Amino acid sequence: MRFACCNELLEDWPLERQFRFLRDVGYEGIEVAAFTLAPRITDITTGQRAAVRRLAADVGVEITGLHFLLARTEGLYPTSPDAAVRRRTADYLRALVDCCADIDGRFMVFGSPQQRNLPEGVSTEDGRRALMEVLHAALPAAADAGVTICLEPLPPPQSNFVRTTDEAISIIAEVNHPHLRLILDGRSLAAQVQTQQQSLAEIIRTTAGYTAYCQANDANSGGPGAGDTDFVEIFGALHEIGYDGWMSVEAFDFSPGPENVARDSLAYMQRAHAAAVAG
Repeated sequence: MRFACCNELLEDWPLERQFRFLRDVGYEGIEVAAFTLAPRITDITTGQRAAVRRLAADVGVEITGLHFLLARTEGLYPTSPDAAVRRRTADYLRALVDCCADIDGRFMVFGSPQQRNLPEGVSTEDGRRALMEVLHAALPAAADAGVTICLEPLPPPQSNFVRTTDEAISIIAEVNHPHLRLILDGRSLAAQVQTQQQSLAEIIRTTAGYTAYCQANDANSGGPGAGDTDFVEIFGALHEIGYDGWMSVEAFDFSPGPENVARDSLAYMQRAHAAAVAG
């Protein structure tokens, strides 16, 4: 297991300070929120992308990829009934793929619930078809760039569409492309436990063969270890299904201080992972 941290935790800091701090804390990777680079990913020049790539290499951290793909954008909705909007969204996803590859990232976390939610009057089935159309349009570029798009289940109240791992896997299986996989998120898993009456381990076991990326946070929106979400169980189940990729901290409650969240999250994950592997 390799540990990373999402950079919007330190959004007000220059990128170099972010990267050096997280490296010094002990993280191997950094997951970049697209909006921390520019309001729109198409605003980032080739030279600026090369500078980000060189910075990560010089500091000695790996950029895992991008997330918050559509956050803070306007007019982009993969579930829109408007074909022109869907085309613009697919074009933007391809631009995100290009940027992700240009900064040496390999994963794109497709959450962005406000942009992905079903618009009023759009059925789940119509939204599903629309999303798959957009994904089909973007995935050839992802394959060419060596980038994997990871569909994120987001339970209510965050989202009204693709809310569970089963729903995400159903879309991934139907699209049937090796560069579309699943991302698991601690807070979302904890919410699914409450609605489906399954344990964390039981849910994770159903994702074997689909999970390509993971994010760590607690049900209370803090970092891992800030509440009651059991990461020993999560790490144990991930180990059981053979997942040994990234676990990236994505906290939403920064009130303990971003530096403390980063340090405490990593320390907790290291303890929890060691306990899980030890059995």
